[in-house]
Amino acid sequence: MAALQALKNIKRDTPAEGQPQGFPAMLEKFKGEIARALPRHINPDRMARIALTAFRMTPKLAECDPRSVFAAVIQSSQLGLEVGLMGEAHLVPFKGQCQLIPGYTGLMKLARQSGLVQDIYAHEVRVNDKFILKLGMERSLEHEPLTAPGGFPASDEERGEVAGFYAVAVFKDSSRTFVAMSCKDVEKIRDGSRGYQSAKQYKKESVWDSDFVAMGLKTVIRRLSKFLPKSPELATALAMDAASEQGSAQNLDLDDVIEGNYAPVVDETGDTPDADGKDDAKPEQAAQETQVEATGAQASKVESPAATASVIESGKDGKGNQKLDATIKAMEKAKTVDALDEAYIRAEAEFEGADLESVMRAYRRIKARIATLI
Repeated sequence: MAALQALKNIKRDTPAEGQPQGFPAMLEKFKGEIARALPRHINPDRMARIALTAFRMTPKLAECDPRSVFAAVIQSSQLGLEVGLMGEAHLVPFKGQCQLIPGYTGLMKLARQSGLVQDIYAHEVRVNDKFILKLGMERSLEHEPLTAPGGFPASDEERGEVAGFYAVAVFKDSSRTFVAMSCKDVEKIRDGSRGYQSAKQYKKESVWDSDFVAMGLKTVIRRLSKFLPKSPELATALAMDAASEQGSAQNLDLDDVIEGNYAPVVDETGDTPDADGKDDAKPEQAAQETQVEATGAQASKVESPAATASVIESGKDGKGNQKLDATIKAMEKAKTVDALDEAYIRAEAEFEGADLESVMRAYRRIKARIATLI
């Protein structure tokens, strides 16, 4: 508790005249408290090195409030993502504040760590590849990239322009689900991104311009994530990414981050796109998306949007608060992280908006308490 309180003092920390200021100095000053406050599985020295490297690679971060950089680094550690070159997450300046943007490799990592997804992967398809998508009763996806002499993969130049993307998730029982999107579909989402629109308005290069393939892979993974059971960490990462795509501030509050209570607020007014640039689809519209399961036996693994909507609606009666209280009390009874994860996953489909944020905060608080008992 003393370490947590010391970290909270960062918000009120003002360097004395003549002392170094900024994120690197703050990281050095509070490294002892960081080491004591972080989850046990996180190496504080490694976290600090990675954070400093990422900070120095983006000079404009020096113009951000160092407390917001600190909050983003701690939040990335709590999610289990490393910022920087590995691409799991990135520190991005935004209106004088630092934002944490998950990369597509980070989203895949969180999906695997949920305990319900055995594997998840995504690839781009190029015009000279062999690609076969079948829907209907016998649904399947086949992708055979163009090969060079000797059977080795051909170069991107030989394979041609990007035609589309797909992502596949493998569940614990080895059944699969996948989505496929054409390049035009991905470009529509890109064009609806406020970050991309702003870059074009001010004639700046966007990450969509410098790394279109990575952004396409991220887009199709986000689309696939709609149909997957989500851990609190994955749900938080997707919400943070959605806030960034909408051009909204993440409002990383240092106290909330340190206590594990941070939950990003995403605009749900209907006039901004969701995480992949589309308005929330109605059940009948969502059913028409290219969301495919490779085995029919897995239908129960991925709930239909209509079924999910009915569950959510059932919680909107006069007993909403009682239901939320009962859910959190049930989570409080968990003695292990695995038991807590199961309780959270059961609760996830029953709430939305502020109630879901309350469930996520309770999950993190209880998980932190369990960790102190291990």
